[in-house]
Amino acid sequence: MSVMSIDESNWDVEVQQSEQPVVVDFFATWCAPCKAMGLVLDKLAERHAGEVKFVKVNIEEAFGLAQRFNIRAVPTLAFMKGGDVVGLEAGFMAPAQLEAKIRDLRQPANA
Repeated sequence: MSVMSIDESNWDVEVQQSEQPVVVDFFATWCAPCKAMGLVLDKLAERHAGEVKFVKVNIEEAFGLAQRFNIRAVPTLAFMKGGDVVGLEAGFMAPAQLEAKIRDLRQPANA
């Protein structure tokens, strides 16, 4: 399972209506830390396949989404559950830190 590229056209179906928690990677092609973060996310997408969905949004192609979520730096990761943002992290995240966020994201809402 790889990280799917999305934009405004499929945002609602892939993120808002997802039954799984979603990690959204807001990135830019010219951003070196974004490329490094993308490699980490590819591995995590395989590890958490079927439990957490991973998608990426190119802020230059999906400017409306970047504006909607007030993305001011890349990479920025949005952690979403039930269509709502439950966490937002700007900058490169260490894999261990990201794993902890994903663990929290997978917890039931009432836990």
